[in-house]
Amino acid sequence: MRPAGNRPKPCRRTAPSPAVHPEGERVTLILRTNGGCEFDPEHLLDVFGEQRQRFVTILRGFGPGDWAAPTRCAIWSAQDVVRHLSDNNKNAAAIEPGDRMLDTTAGYDPRITPRKLLAASAGESPEVSLARFVATTEERFARDRARLARGLRFDVRMPYGPMNWTIRMLHGFWDSWLHERDVLLARSLGHPADDDATGYAAAYGLFIAAAVASMFGAQVREKLTLGGAGGGVFDLDNSDGVILTATRVTTAGPLAAEVTDALAGRAPVAAVLGDLPAGSRAALSGLGDFFNTPVEPSLIT
Repeated sequence: MRPAGNRPKPCRRTAPSPAVHPEGERVTLILRTNGGCEFDPEHLLDVFGEQRQRFVTILRGFGPGDWAAPTRCAIWSAQDVVRHLSDNNKNAAAIEPGDRMLDTTAGYDPRITPRKLLAASAGESPEVSLARFVATTEERFARDRARLARGLRFDVRMPYGPMNWTIRMLHGFWDSWLHERDVLLARSLGHPADDDATGYAAAYGLFIAAAVASMFGAQVREKLTLGGAGGGVFDLDNSDGVILTATRVTTAGPLAAEVTDALAGRAPVAAVLGDLPAGSRAALSGLGDFFNTPVEPSLIT
């Protein structure tokens, strides 16, 4: 991705306590590229741990055919997805101030870099892949809990600029949630997501989609009302940096999980957000369009 226009300014702090609107509706989180982000990273880590435990339990029941089966990621089997998530675990556990693993200006490309990392585990058995997934997940969570317990505050480089390291944790959860769905929905197994997990994924999916839109010079200012698990009201504005405010409330609207899928390129954005103005739909489609843009094979090897 080559950014256009001004880069967002970094998020310098993360506050642990959600706000409450006068009406009593709970503001689950506020994400900003310019200013402070407000969410509870310890709660996020608990939700992340529950999501991973559910996924591991399902994977333990997989047979050879399940591991080799295709997923919603066109070129990856279920085992490839798990190998990728293990690579992400390793990288997340090792982050330090200024980490640039996800920095597009340092050569990171989400279509290419993960495929190159898979070369290190090529040929391993499903049993080894699962064992490595479990071990690296435990290491990742232990490192994150230790960082939170010490109250560490430092920035890492994200695709859209420098952010507090806890945003990297949220990014990792979003990626994990999507890939769990990539495996399970392709197998018609359903996805046992809950309100908190889907709410975090939907909020970050909208946030990063708006950030990518900003990087390509597109603006979006919308209040989206999403239904189903994780639903609520999501205020989004990327006119001066990016700010996303998620308010948990039971309401009707496009399903939050399906919107999150579409923003990441798993379905057309117009199919789930057809009521939005065409300009907003186009802006929010940029992330998924980029993910689905073919790359030259020579760039992967």
